[in-house]
Amino acid sequence: MKAVDRRTFLQRVAVATGGAALWPFADVVAGTAQAAPGFRDLGPVADLRDGRVRLHLPEGFEYRSFHDTDGPPVILSDGTQLPGRHDGMAAFPGPQGKVWLVRNHEVNGPAPAFGPGTPYDASTAGGTTTTLVDGFGNVHESFTSLNGTQMNCMGGRMPWGSWVTCEETVNGPDVGADFTGAPNTSLQKPHGYIFEVPAGGQSDRQPIRSAGRFAHEAVAFDPAGGILYLTEDNFGFPSGFYRYIPPENPMESGSLADGGRLQMLAVVGMPNADLAAAQRRRATYAVTWVDIEQPDVVFPYTPGQPAPTSNNDAINFVGNQGRAQGAAWFSRIEGCVYDRGVVYFCCTQGGGPAEGSFGPIADGFGNGSGQIWAYRVAEQTLQLIYESPGSDALDLPDNVTVRSGRGTLVLCEDGLVDNYLRGLNRGGQIFDIALNRLHRNSPPNAPRYGEEFAGATFSPDGETLFVNIQASQGISFAIWGAWHRLGV
Repeated sequence: MKAVDRRTFLQRVAVATGGAALWPFADVVAGTAQAAPGFRDLGPVADLRDGRVRLHLPEGFEYRSFHDTDGPPVILSDGTQLPGRHDGMAAFPGPQGKVWLVRNHEVNGPAPAFGPGTPYDASTAGGTTTTLVDGFGNVHESFTSLNGTQMNCMGGRMPWGSWVTCEETVNGPDVGADFTGAPNTSLQKPHGYIFEVPAGGQSDRQPIRSAGRFAHEAVAFDPAGGILYLTEDNFGFPSGFYRYIPPENPMESGSLADGGRLQMLAVVGMPNADLAAAQRRRATYAVTWVDIEQPDVVFPYTPGQPAPTSNNDAINFVGNQGRAQGAAWFSRIEGCVYDRGVVYFCCTQGGGPAEGSFGPIADGFGNGSGQIWAYRVAEQTLQLIYESPGSDALDLPDNVTVRSGRGTLVLCEDGLVDNYLRGLNRGGQIFDIALNRLHRNSPPNAPRYGEEFAGATFSPDGETLFVNIQASQGISFAIWGAWHRLGV
């Protein structure tokens, strides 16, 4: 089928519901998933910061917002004006029982870099900020920890005490304009990499180039195998699931080194398996990995002149190498998280029919309401554990996190109307954790896109859930309550 152009797709993005049933987790006896218990009903709750209602929560839960950029500028401890577009985030132990939060800012386009320190690229305004906060959302310190990067979307918490942030772009002076149409000629460096940011400290601002230049979304680390797993969110084209094998074990060295090997997942006996399409109940596949020979490339260009390489060609450069060897196709892989030998990841628009809401769609690009997959590291098997039957059940799952040994996943929605935090437990039940009805990007009662939940992460003691809403600007929240009552 004819592929959908990336820019054209973004201009006409629409969501069609899938038609599949609920999938229990692999180690749960097959059966019909039950409805969520009634006590999980949500109600409006006032923000302890100013008394305004910003979230709907279960009975007994409270929250406080902080670093709200929809108002007067927020100035950090180092004098930086806080950037907006709050996205992926992770929590680490801080001094005196407090928590270090390392937070992405998904800023695109040429613009001056924010904050002190020598930026990776002085001509772009994405990056990360780090905040010292207590479990009730009170801010004690905040500063720039990485600047000069672009489209910092998600990433992953590393067990040695670092955040790995991901650039969801391949913009650079060597690549033509992306979906925004803004030229890249003013950029000084290529983008599309991952960067390490130590908790409570400063990034060295050096990309891990061997982990690939593509539309990175999220990462998860397997401490037993010493391998980093990476997701790709490639609008309008097939996305891939990758792993990066570093040259030395970060659990021993305390940092993620460049110079390793990048590989892409393929299904055994099924070249270019289209896993974006609707799947059978509890679909399970044996997988293998194919090598990416050129994980990084800077295309020939003349400084200050329009680049001859299109953004579409550049953004598919790495993935096409894997697909030429039979790598599997997914639809927009976004959040991922490691939990006890399993890497869970979200395919935001997976599970769709061959006929989408705007006609036939490309192979490898679903048009559904979302899938949740589990890659079991030791067995090297991939299993679909949930496919949304429609947006009312689960609408475009994006970021994902876990809290405890119960195995419940906490999913951030990025839908077109109301967005929820949803739980998915080991019995295959989807239930509501939080709801926001913010509509800063459009008038009330109009279709709303942009007020997504993002960056959900639990404090080290598991008592507080920190999460962002990436509205037209950005806002962070601390939420606490009886998590055990929800089965989280």
